[in-house]
Amino acid sequence: MHGFTGERVLMRIHIGEKDKYHGRPLHEAIVELLRQRHYAGATVLRGVSGFGATARLHTDKILRLSVDLPLIIECVETQERIDAILPELDRMLGGGLITLEKVQVIMYRPEQRAGDDPIDVPPRHT
Repeated sequence: MHGFTGERVLMRIHIGEKDKYHGRPLHEAIVELLRQRHYAGATVLRGVSGFGATARLHTDKILRLSVDLPLIIECVETQERIDAILPELDRMLGGGLITLEKVQVIMYRPEQRAGDDPIDVPPRHT
């Protein structure tokens, strides 16, 4: 189970699809930052509808097609590593929402198929 089981923190970052960071999509910049820092993983989820602090509705309905659908980036890590990256994320986000909650990790491992060589996984800093 790669030593990553037990109590961890789920961080959810709520942003918009058209949000940018240094000219590139913000969600890509965040995922790349987490990857470079060897965080356990990240997933970007695209919403079909939502609104945030401005109460402006963003939807994928044909007649009101939005190019700014809601995105959620999820990452599970230790409390210390989440705390360490929050100031940098704060500087990257113009607007949005970051939430944290405690979760219980019961399994974390890469997929291995029959006949595959072991996956070369970069070392994690815990």
